[in-house]
Amino acid sequence: MASGGGHSPIEQFVIKEYVPLEAFGFNASFTNSSLYMVIAVSLITGFLILSTKGRALVPTRMQSISEIFYEFVASTVKDNVGPQGMQFFPLVFTLFIFVFVLNLLGMIPIPGITFTVTSHIAVTAALALLVIGIVIFYGLYKHGLGFFKIFVPSDVPPWLLPLLVPIEIISFISRPISLSVRLFANMLAGHIALKIFAGFIGVLLGAGAWAILAPLPLALTVALTALEVLVAVLQAYVFAVLTCIYLNDAVHGAH
Repeated sequence: MASGGGHSPIEQFVIKEYVPLEAFGFNASFTNSSLYMVIAVSLITGFLILSTKGRALVPTRMQSISEIFYEFVASTVKDNVGPQGMQFFPLVFTLFIFVFVLNLLGMIPIPGITFTVTSHIAVTAALALLVIGIVIFYGLYKHGLGFFKIFVPSDVPPWLLPLLVPIEIISFISRPISLSVRLFANMLAGHIALKIFAGFIGVLLGAGAWAILAPLPLALTVALTALEVLVAVLQAYVFAVLTCIYLNDAVHGAH
């Protein structure tokens, strides 16, 4: 359950500056968001180094977990992009494991500290723009101007193209928006719901005879926490799958 200071369910999303810093006129302070991203990268790096340094024929538990992650992401890339898409495996794996760990870290309740990085649109939008930027850059690199044929549906009567081409362009432009908003909105809504139901527990416990109803919001909070953990995992997977689908256009171009 995400926890923030105070009683407002929105306070858990407030960015706090730990080390104020300004660079070239921009606020580059080290914040709670920065801290959680550093923790996530450190945990991921440390785990992968420790789990793969031996590379035993009979894998250890840690090595087995890292291999499961590897095979899972590799199969996701192959299923959605094909064997040619494995050149983007490092990108998809990094995005998946980064979002996955950030989502789970935001579920650990540390009063006054807990923060869910992926509940901020600025972070998810940056990741989405990175993906779309790579799609456009690689698509132009591999196919040249022919990459723009993805906006021209095949087997469509020419007289329909003036209508369908703008729709395809709008659809492509909306990809980073949907990619970022989907992750941001799911994490934001889930954590707000958890905070609200957790608050009900304290209110009822301090309301005299009404304390008898406290187990109800407690049960709902436990259920929501389990659901939120599932959502955290699923959203990391969805982000990786959509990234693969978008990369498919760059790798294979128009069909």
